[in-house]
Amino acid sequence: MRWGDVDYKQLQKLRDNLQKLQDMDLDKFCEDVSKELAARLLALVIPRTPVGQYSRSSGKKGGTLRRGWTARTEQEAAGGGKVDPAAYANALPVFKRGRTFYIEVINPVHYASYVEFGHRTRGGGGWVAGQYFLTLSEKDLERVAPAVIEKKLEALLREAFNV
Repeated sequence: MRWGDVDYKQLQKLRDNLQKLQDMDLDKFCEDVSKELAARLLALVIPRTPVGQYSRSSGKKGGTLRRGWTARTEQEAAGGGKVDPAAYANALPVFKRGRTFYIEVINPVHYASYVEFGHRTRGGGGWVAGQYFLTLSEKDLERVAPAVIEKKLEALLREAFNV
């Protein structure tokens, strides 16, 4: 019985492409994806974050909580500097614990959790409902994250397999 002629060039090319994929820095890929998702979260949560409305005579300036998303400290948030959320997310450190990569997106403004989840009024007589701006943004990100990750992974595979 004769099996025919075999051209091993395609198998060698596959082997070489698989080696190229194995040699790629997959940790860097995971860090880049983490930063992309953090930037997308910031793009969702910043416009959703409420801004306090104050009369001119009060001397208070609204927007500290919103600016807090791209600030390192509450004082920095109160200062009013404008920062690009994507650039800020790119500067955030990515941590790895076991096989899990994570990035911390925090708002350093001390009252952020009270606005997010609600709080009692002064004197304890009432309740101010939470705004859930971060919770809603996280849910929106969870819906788009698989597509974002798939697109980045597809680009990585195209690079490895020269497609």
